[in-house]
Amino acid sequence: MQGDRQRALIIAETAAFIGLIAIGSWISIPFLPVPLTLQTMFVLLAAMVMKRYAVIPATLFILFGALNLPVFHNGTSGIGVLLGPTGGYLIGFIPAAFFAGLAYEKRSLAWNIAGICAAEAFIYAIGAGWLAFSTGMSLLQATVIGVLPFLPGDAVKAYAAHAIAKRVPSRDMIQPGDEINGGENTP
Repeated sequence: MQGDRQRALIIAETAAFIGLIAIGSWISIPFLPVPLTLQTMFVLLAAMVMKRYAVIPATLFILFGALNLPVFHNGTSGIGVLLGPTGGYLIGFIPAAFFAGLAYEKRSLAWNIAGICAAEAFIYAIGAGWLAFSTGMSLLQATVIGVLPFLPGDAVKAYAAHAIAKRVPSRDMIQPGDEINGGENTP
């Protein structure tokens, strides 16, 4: 029975984080060629809450966007977005969620910080690499344009995600029979 509860929790969290990442894509400040959104904050939050399973909503988010559901920044969608200048940043969400999630399985602030830094590094490396390739600019130019302006904001978003995650009960704190619906027990 416990396995079914765990599976149900993963499914519910997956749906919630796909929705949050999509909502984060609408909160956008236009920069060229890469907009500033809250997507990375929700990818990191998913990793902090779901641990290694955060790769599921990150992957499904990319898949839904590729299948023309309007989940990318400002309601865009399609393979064209993934092949465009911002596509690498989106693809970077997948390894970022996985490796940050693995780091958050450790109960160590040092591991958590390392996981956040690794996640951001994956997003930046894949994003800047693809930005350089897709636009023909040098990797240095892509880094100056597509990474450096975002460092301060991403540090704030990472801290915000960490602060939010600290308030979410961890899976090992939720036991079978815990009241999860305002005190009413359900069969």
